Amino acid sequence: MNHGLQIQENYSLRNYNTFNIDVSAARFVELISDDDIKKFVSQVKVLQPIYILGGGSNVLFLNDFRGLVVSIATKRIQKIDETESSIDLECAAGETWNDVVSFCVKNNYYGIENLVLIPGTVGAAPIQNIGAYGVEIKDILINVEGFDLDSKKLLTFTNKECEFNYRSSIFKTKLNGKFLITKVRVRLSKEKKYQLNYRALNEKFGNQNIESISIQDVANYIKQIRLEKLPDHTKLGNAGSFFKNPEIDIEHLEELKKQFKGIVYFAAATGNYKIAAGWLIEECGFKGKRIGNVSCYEKQALVIVNHGGATGNEIKEYAEKIQSAVKDKFRISLIPEVNII
Repeated sequence: MNHGLQIQENYSLRNYNTFNIDVSAARFVELISDDDIKKFVSQVKVLQPIYILGGGSNVLFLNDFRGLVVSIATKRIQKIDETESSIDLECAAGETWNDVVSFCVKNNYYGIENLVLIPGTVGAAPIQNIGAYGVEIKDILINVEGFDLDSKKLLTFTNKECEFNYRSSIFKTKLNGKFLITKVRVRLSKEKKYQLNYRALNEKFGNQNIESISIQDVANYIKQIRLEKLPDHTKLGNAGSFFKNPEIDIEHLEELKKQFKGIVYFAAATGNYKIAAGWLIEECGFKGKRIGNVSCYEKQALVIVNHGGATGNEIKEYAEKIQSAVKDKFRISLIPEVNII
């Protein structure tokens, strides 16, 4: 599969995963243009193990990867449609997600500012249906374009066809490893609209007149919260929130409320209740607790960190200790948000 595509062998992935795990890929290719993508799709054989890597901010490698790792590095943010009240942008899959958010904030395009400082690439964002502070990418996404690696066809998935769910989509389930996202289209508002229901945002901005709040104010405040709560992966290897917030029914919640007065929960769209995974982990004594080279971050128990030199398996074992403790104490199963490879 050469013809102008440079395939590297035994390639270190240390700089391609935010846990800073020292693993390598048997073969590695970086696609930096649309032309590279077309060449790759026409030549790739899906029989071999393939892992499509975004920013590496939501992945935990346990071992060296025996197949081909594909990194998408295409860059482009382009206006494709505009009305008096909205603007549609097409973003290349290799764009850094935060650069797209910064572009929108700078231009007063509303709807994406709550997702500031989320690491990773545009192409990875719909796979995980990234979300923070009351907003998910599904709220602004028009469609996703890419190649089916089996049929080699260029396909477009509408928002509905993406089968978005909490931290999930069709690209993470049925099409996992079979679909190469090349472009994502989003629709932003040119009229002032904020999503400030999240508690910290409501406390800060709830009593203010919307006209007195700028998009920059909202983005800056969320940046401040994130920087206070989350470690910088270049200094302390991590992949952000390691677990999803689990969902339980009202009966289970009522039982737990009798035992644990401070339980942190909120209503889910399903009619059930989500429990803050960070609170569960903290209650089990893991906040700041270090075992070898691994701990939960001292300011946010939901983040597992590599203090340097940890293997993927050490991090996985630490995560399993947390799962076991939470299950024993609360009868709740924690599911990783991070993709374990």
